[in-house]
Amino acid sequence: MTQTELIEARAAQPESLTLSESLQDVVERHRVDAALRWLENHPPHVIADELARMDAVAAGVAFRLLDKDLALAVFEELEPVDQQQILQGLREKSFRELVEGMAPDDRARMLREAPAKVAKKALAGLSPRERRMTAALLGYPEGSVGRYMTPEVVALPSNLTVAEALRAVRAKGGKAETVYTLPVVDCGRRLLGIVELRELVLSDLDSMVADLVVTEPIFVRATDSAEKAARLMRETNDINLPVVDSENRLVGLLTIDDAVEVIEAADSEDVAKQAGSAPWTGHYMAAGVFQLARYRALWLLLLLVAATLTVSVTGYFETTLEQAAQLALFIPLLIGAGGNAGAQAATACVRAVAVGEVRGGDLFKVIWRECRVGLVLGAMLAVVGVIIGGLFVGPRIAMVVGVTLILICAWAATIGGTMPLLAKRLRIDPAVVSAPMVTTLVDATGLIIYFTTAKLVLGI
Repeated sequence: MTQTELIEARAAQPESLTLSESLQDVVERHRVDAALRWLENHPPHVIADELARMDAVAAGVAFRLLDKDLALAVFEELEPVDQQQILQGLREKSFRELVEGMAPDDRARMLREAPAKVAKKALAGLSPRERRMTAALLGYPEGSVGRYMTPEVVALPSNLTVAEALRAVRAKGGKAETVYTLPVVDCGRRLLGIVELRELVLSDLDSMVADLVVTEPIFVRATDSAEKAARLMRETNDINLPVVDSENRLVGLLTIDDAVEVIEAADSEDVAKQAGSAPWTGHYMAAGVFQLARYRALWLLLLLVAATLTVSVTGYFETTLEQAAQLALFIPLLIGAGGNAGAQAATACVRAVAVGEVRGGDLFKVIWRECRVGLVLGAMLAVVGVIIGGLFVGPRIAMVVGVTLILICAWAATIGGTMPLLAKRLRIDPAVVSAPMVTTLVDATGLIIYFTTAKLVLGI
């Protein structure tokens, strides 16, 4: 859609906008008046979600209809991959203004995932102050708190009165991302403690800031893991977390909105890996069919190769099957039950490891716990299995099925709960030991348990 078409569309007779119509619908039909009304009636995060669903051309047209302030708010709500798509369609002046207006931490988050050409162009167009802050954030290790913190902080000297501190907040707070948590520093900018804005507002104006300071605040270093810092904030219910360098000098704050994004990204990555897929960025509805297939294909191929173990086990026990062909009827039931039990245990353990509820030293406790859980679950399923087996194939085969269910569930739960912890000890992401991988392993070993039990009970 050209600029001329936009002007002509604006001059056209206003059209009605139904509640069921999306932003993409009205933009693709060149109904600019309707698109403007849609944008006026929705908050930034909803607009950002709609833009992420649209193709590059339609998203660019819709974004250019936003006024300057709303455009910045919407832009910061987008994922980096969607931000890059918008930037590529902007003119030089709009490009510079948009990048300059972003918060330094949001800008660094976008640039670390942007192509080198886009990042270079963005940095070149920044003012010296913004460029220095952005370059400093990008200098920290990947995945560290330094990449996500805001350096725009109102830090208070400890020798101020409350009245002086409030004046400092009013003077400097307009450029800071948050003023609710106010770090207190010495003359060398070393962190002494924190004071909340609420305490300043409610205290006597002649009181000293030093008397209100929390002198043992929770803080992290800029090189610490961003995910661990974000989960620490969730545990302590802090809305901002001071960040210091190796010499305890204040360098920024990790704010609650950035902490939530860090946790969301980490959880999304874990969910993808647990499902046997590579994680991806961007909106699901905007991803192409071949793009999604590419992320999933490698894992499926690996699991297919691993599944050949099941074929090998079945071939090894071919003689047993020939002597008791009815055993084959229950193979899907047994490996399905075992795989599900293992997947449940693996998912629970990966989650417990991620949030810090389980540590590496808890390995044997987890083994003992999950083994007992598996035995209980197996006993419950065995009752149903024996009844079903008795109705279809007689008591002896039913007994094999019941005993196998108990053993398989105990084994599967133990494996599912143990593998994530072993992976962590080997410095492998526990989520990589995904439920599909555990299920595939349990399928093969479960068949060994089944046929071995059958040979012992049936004497074949």
